[in-house]
Amino acid sequence: MNKEICLMGNPILRTTAEKIDMSELNTPEFKALLEDMFDSMKASGGIGIAAPQIGISKQLALIELNGVNRYNEFIDLPLTAFINPVIEILDEATQGYWEGCLSVPGLRGFVERPRHIKVSFVNQHGEDQSLEAEGFLATVIQHELDHLFGNLYVDRINDPKLLMYQSEYDKYIIQKATMD
Repeated sequence: MNKEICLMGNPILRTTAEKIDMSELNTPEFKALLEDMFDSMKASGGIGIAAPQIGISKQLALIELNGVNRYNEFIDLPLTAFINPVIEILDEATQGYWEGCLSVPGLRGFVERPRHIKVSFVNQHGEDQSLEAEGFLATVIQHELDHLFGNLYVDRINDPKLLMYQSEYDKYIIQKATMD
């Protein structure tokens, strides 16, 4: 079921979410949470969502990226559930991308994050997983997992001049990129 997205200012977005006990994974409530998150992500046009964004304090995020993105990178990540994730930075060098967020609608901000990471997590079947990511995928994973620890992308913007409304981003960043 499509749930209302919690917006910046909602206290749940600023707290560390509770770890998920593995005994929860086979419950009807957990399966309903996965469905609610997926439905909410798709209805909002997102590529990822975290449980706190629909008002649930659980360390669970979903990400799905398939195809070529706006940065001309091909990414094939089927729908993946990240439960109780831990990120390890494999390369301290940073990369920057323009980020948006379902919880911060109408805005875009330029954020620099570590370019190469490894995330260890449990999937929805209770299996231990790890995934190495670089480029845009590394950024997306860090963005979504930030939600589980009370952080939003706007907290990570180094230059406040690089936070803008989506309409201005479309006019001045996207249009300029297509003209170059």
